[in-house]
Amino acid sequence: MTRKTDRFTSPRVATVRFVAQRGMLKPLVWSLVRVSVHGVDDIKQLDAPFIAVANHSSHLDAPLIIGALPRRLARYLAAGAAADYFFDVRWRKWLTTLFFNAFAIERNAEGKRSGSSRSLLERKVPLLIFPEGSRSWTGEMGRFKPGAAALSMATKVPCLPIALVGASTAMPRGLNWPKRGRIPVAVVFGEPMRHEPGETAEEFSSRLADTIRRLHESVQPMPVKQ
Repeated sequence: MTRKTDRFTSPRVATVRFVAQRGMLKPLVWSLVRVSVHGVDDIKQLDAPFIAVANHSSHLDAPLIIGALPRRLARYLAAGAAADYFFDVRWRKWLTTLFFNAFAIERNAEGKRSGSSRSLLERKVPLLIFPEGSRSWTGEMGRFKPGAAALSMATKVPCLPIALVGASTAMPRGLNWPKRGRIPVAVVFGEPMRHEPGETAEEFSSRLADTIRRLHESVQPMPVKQ
């Protein structure tokens, strides 16, 4: 019996997306900022499904993560995107779907679309979720909403903590294009994490946030060239 596929799981669609991501998006982003990647050894044993969890301060965030992940982990990665922004205009929805295999998240209604997220994980589709919900205006990490942690606990899949360093400097909220000068940024992978016995979703979410803060502090991007 042939297994039914859709845009999230189709090998053919994944090939088209790979060409778009690695042949177009990554070369463009890597030409606009200087990227360093850290912690790759920590994810050598990681397999799908998983939930990639990262701080969020720039439109560069998802392209940086997708470009930095090994192909085997990025191939089917589906990025959570705000329904009220990325899915409200047809051309933006099309581009977001093409480059990020995006699924809609309701920022102002926690858990409203959790069923679709869980369904994707059950089909071994890894997810990228930004628990802050929206990009930081200051570059400082905000409070993590517990949705990603709760989803990890419910589906028994690990969370992959990721820190993005310098992205808010290179392309802060309010800009539609990175600043000139190829400002350095860093993508820092941590070890996959699971909830501890007796831990609540709020506690696990807080521990994820603390881990990402430590990862952020552990790496400084290359100095800006004068």
